[in-house]
Amino acid sequence: MKLQRKNRLRASALGALVVSGALVLTACGSDDNTKTGGGAVKPATAAGDIACEGAKGKLLASGSSAQKNAIDLWVKNYMAACSGVEVNYKSVSSGEGIVAFNQGTVGFAGTDSPLKPAEVEESRKICSGGQGVNLPMVGGPIALGFNVSGVDKLTLDAPTVANIFNDKIKKWDDEAIKRLNPGVSLPSTPIQAFHRSEDSGTTENLSKYLKAAGGDAWPYEASKKWPAQGGLGASNSSGLATQVKQVDGSIGYFELSYASAQNIRTVDLNTGAATPVKATGENASKAIAAAKISGTGSDLALKLDYATKAEGAYPLVLVTYEVVCDKGNKPETLPTVKSFLNYTASDAGQKILLDNGYAPIPAEINAKVREVVAALS
Repeated sequence: MKLQRKNRLRASALGALVVSGALVLTACGSDDNTKTGGGAVKPATAAGDIACEGAKGKLLASGSSAQKNAIDLWVKNYMAACSGVEVNYKSVSSGEGIVAFNQGTVGFAGTDSPLKPAEVEESRKICSGGQGVNLPMVGGPIALGFNVSGVDKLTLDAPTVANIFNDKIKKWDDEAIKRLNPGVSLPSTPIQAFHRSEDSGTTENLSKYLKAAGGDAWPYEASKKWPAQGGLGASNSSGLATQVKQVDGSIGYFELSYASAQNIRTVDLNTGAATPVKATGENASKAIAAAKISGTGSDLALKLDYATKAEGAYPLVLVTYEVVCDKGNKPETLPTVKSFLNYTASDAGQKILLDNGYAPIPAEINAKVREVVAALS
């Protein structure tokens, strides 16, 4: 009890320093999204009551670049509260994160798409007596960022987005785009569509949206690997955002905070609701709130409705899962895994998401996440 009280006091004192300091991103990875001013990622807030008991040493993790900015904020608060503990998250891709997890080189992995059955089976080799499970931790909109000279506002629907990324619509003044944007002066600039070059959960979520809402315009099955012809590839969410920022006539897809950090304009989606829907954390939350748990037991994978027409619901969303062993975690890292994930799933941890353009996991589901984390062994 004395140790617990001491840790709470340490968390309170150091949390105040976090509030007063500027945002410093501490997790490893190539997607540095730091920005001063201009409405990008907001400074970290006090972490609240972080329970550090048992946490020690270095915890390695890797995976989704879409959640990197959220992880950075969580890591900063957590390491301020828990002295002597280092959490090192490598921002790569969902596919690479799962590979690292199933090779036993990380304590947890981040993925924007739940484990496939074959990946679960592979995880049994690492999770002694157990298996890898999906814990939804970060929600948010996948923004369609665009850079078209002279165009400040753009509305698209799913079939048109599908035809753009499938190389069927080649210029910005195409009739299909004009019909969705009356009164907007669209140039005849060639469209340059950028996609992820590596296996990506963000790609898979985009494909699920286009398949569900785009109809025959998107003939591909959802996959982490980019399926269409044409366009150019770029590595990681930051690479895509950089290309869109630099290339006139471009469009790409990435988690919203990458658009905010570089002042990239984003597409409003015509979903069939009364008005087009903007890419915001709040609007993504409205879509994610309708998600249902499709996993069983400790696995909390979600089924999302990518074709929703609910007013104000932004359907092009992702949920990033932290993948952990339900049983058979390494004894040297298990206490830190449980301590860190208990914080990220806490009310304080989830509040950080909405403050920075992400979407918190619905409270009912998040309560189940905390139960699973407490039972990890």
